[in-house]
Amino acid sequence: MAFKTDIEIARAATKLPIQEIGAKLGISSDDLLPYGHDKAKVSQSFINSVQGNKNGKLVLVTAINPTPAGEGKTTTTVGLGDGLNRIGRKAAVCIREASLGPNFGMKGGAAGGGNAQVVPMEEMNLHFTGDFHAITSAHNLLSAMIDNHIYWGNELEIDTRRVVWRRVLDMNDRALRTITASLGGVANGFPREAGFDITVASEVMAILCLANNLEDLQKRLGDMIVAYRRDRTPIYARDIKADGAMTVLLKDAMQPNLVQTLENNPAFVHGGPFANIAHGCNSVIATTTALKLADFVVTEAGFGADLGAEKFLNIKCRKAGLAPSCVVVVATVRAMKMNGGVAKADLGAENVDAVKKGCPNLGRHIENVKSFGVPVVVAINHFVTDTDAEVQAVKDFVSEHGSEAILSRHWELGSEGSAELATRVAEIADADMANFAPIYPDDMSLFDKIDTIAKRIYRADEVLMDQKLRNQLKDWEAQGYGNLPVCMAKTQYSFTTDPERRGAPTGFSVPVREVRLSAGAGFVIAICGEIMTMPGLPRVPSAEAIKLNADGDVEGLF
Repeated sequence: MAFKTDIEIARAATKLPIQEIGAKLGISSDDLLPYGHDKAKVSQSFINSVQGNKNGKLVLVTAINPTPAGEGKTTTTVGLGDGLNRIGRKAAVCIREASLGPNFGMKGGAAGGGNAQVVPMEEMNLHFTGDFHAITSAHNLLSAMIDNHIYWGNELEIDTRRVVWRRVLDMNDRALRTITASLGGVANGFPREAGFDITVASEVMAILCLANNLEDLQKRLGDMIVAYRRDRTPIYARDIKADGAMTVLLKDAMQPNLVQTLENNPAFVHGGPFANIAHGCNSVIATTTALKLADFVVTEAGFGADLGAEKFLNIKCRKAGLAPSCVVVVATVRAMKMNGGVAKADLGAENVDAVKKGCPNLGRHIENVKSFGVPVVVAINHFVTDTDAEVQAVKDFVSEHGSEAILSRHWELGSEGSAELATRVAEIADADMANFAPIYPDDMSLFDKIDTIAKRIYRADEVLMDQKLRNQLKDWEAQGYGNLPVCMAKTQYSFTTDPERRGAPTGFSVPVREVRLSAGAGFVIAICGEIMTMPGLPRVPSAEAIKLNADGDVEGLF
């Protein structure tokens, strides 16, 4: 049986004018700032006007560790949102924007798949409303102003060896990870080592996704540490006098984007920090606005629950005062078989034993999420090659872990295929069973927070950290940053820092090779193992297959 590609399905969608989508949430056309016919930003004045509304129920969608077999977390998020609307519950979806880097690299886009997608798919996966370009520009304006300050006399006495603010680009480009800037003589400034991160790793991105309004945005931007003097005292973005102009560049990007699913249900798509090198959640302002407008808000956190869900629960919920009513962990039979040792080429053949062997990865994620005091449902994202016996093996395993697994066929059938999952999620949320709490308190030491995550979430034996880094953490505590949460930068493919170790490994250590203070965003980053904050392209990047066809339509996006 031949299936249409995601982009073919998206292109054939019957989209409603964005004003009609806004009307479903009570947003008047005057409060929408349209970008074409099918996407719009929601005005800050409207957002301010609904703050007195009662909050709806928040549902988080997370997943097992990703494998090349695919899990379909965004697809499930969209499918569940459509399913809730199908059963008569007023629901909105909140997901992240796509980064051009992985889009043209290996991961692909971020609009869902099959019959559970957000549209317009092409625009969402490319330039969309320009938010990422604005973030890139604001970030690099600060970079330019730092070097300009040094060039014109360095009144702040910046130690050029200790400029910690790097540049960014929304592309996977390993050649820019480490560069030498200001070469070419006196007219070009003072040569120094510098480098690039990908835009989604920028602290500006994290701030945009955690700020409550423009005033909060500017304060956080000003709080960013960009360099140090020779006496190691910090220099902030406000000292460079960049925070005001950066806020101007981000004024429109700060407003959430409203689009629609294939079934014409509302979806907010806003912000996009990576989950392995940043905190991996869509913006606070989009999520909190949606909660004021819908009875249910379905949102996702990037990659597996050890990264995305942990950061959603420990960072985003802590900072924004959010509490999920239910968490959905997405798994596939195919991924269970890969965790059980089956090669990708052999996934089509029934192998119940491999499914059982791979299930401990899922079991660990269930236990971890439950440790936050939130009820868990497993969504088995259906693939056509799944057999009844394989699906039943997953259901039996999940039942033994005190949860339930529901087969969801939203990719194939849209909301018709996710109605059962939606019904159960709504029942759990309505029952108010959650007793949510982060797994560490604000006043725990920074090292102990890192240690807690490594041991309780990853199940590591120990954290390996040089004394120099431990002293750095203590210095930050002495400076008043000890109450910040920690953001672990780690491979998404494993509980360990080795991407090849699938399943539920034990008997390993977590090496932390660098720590960074994101004083504006409000967290400390611990970079573990070989994780890169500027990814590279694979041997055969997706960009090679992306083109315009004879009709001028985009092909090759997924």
